[in-house]
Amino acid sequence: MKNHLSDRINSMSTSATLAMAAKARELKSEGKDIIGLSLGEPDFNIPDFIKDAAKEAIDQNYSSYSPVDGYADLKQAIANKFKRDNGLTYGLNQIVVSTGAKQSLANIAMIMLNAGDEVILPAPYWVSYSDIVKLAGGVPVEVPTSIDTDFKMTPDQLEKAITPKTKMMWFSSPCNPSGSVYNKEELEGLAAVLKNHPNIFVVSDEIYEHINFRGGHVSIANVEGMYDRTITVNGVSKAFAMTGWRIGYIGGPEWIAKACTKFQGQITSGANAIAQRSTIAALEAPVSSIKFMIDEFHKRRDLILELLGEIEGFNLNVPEGAFYVFPDISSFFGKTLKGTLINNASDFALYLLENANVATVTGEAFGNPNCIRISYAASEKELREAISRIKAVV
Repeated sequence: MKNHLSDRINSMSTSATLAMAAKARELKSEGKDIIGLSLGEPDFNIPDFIKDAAKEAIDQNYSSYSPVDGYADLKQAIANKFKRDNGLTYGLNQIVVSTGAKQSLANIAMIMLNAGDEVILPAPYWVSYSDIVKLAGGVPVEVPTSIDTDFKMTPDQLEKAITPKTKMMWFSSPCNPSGSVYNKEELEGLAAVLKNHPNIFVVSDEIYEHINFRGGHVSIANVEGMYDRTITVNGVSKAFAMTGWRIGYIGGPEWIAKACTKFQGQITSGANAIAQRSTIAALEAPVSSIKFMIDEFHKRRDLILELLGEIEGFNLNVPEGAFYVFPDISSFFGKTLKGTLINNASDFALYLLENANVATVTGEAFGNPNCIRISYAASEKELREAISRIKAVV
């Protein structure tokens, strides 16, 4: 049957994070005690004031098609949020609301990229960037980083990756999967390179901005000369634990926003009406309303670093945001553990699933074959048990 499918779908990778989560669910259904540390999903419930806003929207009969680019009052709330949290001024005609930040990224790729256009991806990068770029006809250009540079791309690396075909650069800060956060000076260094290449646009994925342990998030669109060539992507999935509500959004040049609206109008139209109304409540609330989640993630980060630090062979940096650790486990390559030869990170992740009953994700899916991603969006009890199991089998 594969012959009847398009080359487009046959060449597309399956999301490694979703595949591992599905495998973990399958094993759970067979009665195995699996601890899932593969998905990037907060384990908190949605704050009650957001639920109340959703209930009110239902009572107010928000059941009709929503505007393709989002309700005007939601876009105003997004504009206010950009100003308050990021120091960025966007008009309503520069904002597009989509069904999750993933759709926002797909919209951008489809309206910006032509066949052969190159997109620079500092690796590790979020698992879907590469395939979204390929789907739009673009060519992902991976720029490898390592734990020694805190998984951050340097200006020199950026300059060397640029060719006449370079159209865009995509990155996330805080980064999924490494948790690394670019500071103002580092972003200014990258911007200094890009100023010499005025036709390159930047996608800045800031979905984890509030889950930031260094105190203060910096948007590259705020760096001198970058506002008109940056598309800032965000959403409510992570900071507000609203993963299933599927609301993402962009702020960027008006011509890009109009093109995204045009494209989205042919694909999904407007995002879910009830979720949009509840997002207004989420974004209008002070950041302090979700501080309890951020503080808990910070506590868990310190715990998992302490526990993994006791396992020989796990080389760790200190992530300053998001809720992942990305240990370099290449010291296990070529070794045999309980009769299993470990050739790469995929072998290691599968070994942990089968022998420790702990689901992680191979770093190969994120462009770094020496690492695995471990999500600490789980309870302290689960984290202690999971790392104890991992320690026992390695």
